[in-house]
Amino acid sequence: MAKYLISFPSAAMVVPQDELEEVGHAARAVIEETKAAGVYVFAGGINESVPPVLVSADGTTEEGGYPWAPTLNGGFTVLELPSRDDAITWAARIAKACRCRQELRVFQFDPLS
Repeated sequence: MAKYLISFPSAAMVVPQDELEEVGHAARAVIEETKAAGVYVFAGGINESVPPVLVSADGTTEEGGYPWAPTLNGGFTVLELPSRDDAITWAARIAKACRCRQELRVFQFDPLS
């Protein structure tokens, strides 16, 4: 079993304001289905009102993220699934609920973690 990241940036979700509640209900319903199926690991979104902080090895901090990297925002779901095909199936269900395409990535397994 591998863990898959299903995600989208905030700008990808273009939904009329009066439909956001419906989208939220649909997205939460899919997450409840992942829990019932026993494949749920984690889901949530980046709190965009809290700025990132870069933390160095010595513990010093610097406001902001890497200046050369794209902004990290949006929604994320991590599922543990037996195959990429299963991950694609769940990603499609999330895409339908959120009304935007989802990016699918697989976590590299580290046997020591």
